[in-house]
Amino acid sequence: FRKSCLKRLKKVSNFSKLKKDKEVSKRVEFLVNEIKPKAVLLYMPLKSEIDLRELIKKLRKKMIIAVPLMEGVSFKMVKYRLPLKKNSFNILEPKNSYFKIKNVDMIIVPVVGVDGNYKRVGFGKGMYDRFFDKLKYRPKIIFTQIYPCITTQNITDKYDIDANSLITYNLVCER
Repeated sequence: FRKSCLKRLKKVSNFSKLKKDKEVSKRVEFLVNEIKPKAVLLYMPLKSEIDLRELIKKLRKKMIIAVPLMEGVSFKMVKYRLPLKKNSFNILEPKNSYFKIKNVDMIIVPVVGVDGNYKRVGFGKGMYDRFFDKLKYRPKIIFTQIYPCITTQNITDKYDIDANSLITYNLVCER
């Protein structure tokens, strides 16, 4: 399932992706404005993920924006700040920070696909799963993806994360 979703993502043209990024970004912004979180964890995108960087620039004026900073096989939340540098996975991230972000109200998570339990199928490294396993609370979780790549089968593991919402360029699903 993961391979077929990734294959589909690779076929997206740059022009088409730009349009889809903007549409998903608008939908995520609408949801954020509706929920009004004080702090949000967003992500810095890979080429095959929805690019929400313009939204990050807008939202950081209103609330605390955190992004992942890779730490071994997982990551920690750090405050979004410039300059950004590419890490070993070619993902932009800020420098490590001593500013502690203990809680976020909402987490926006990129997905490759979603299974019948509404659980995340990612790239297979398990970084988000390990991160969520360490959390002592449950924030609102929003999955984003370019195309809906969903199966009705339950193919994920017990530890895989599930979402409150899934947003694609042509679909918004709430649980």
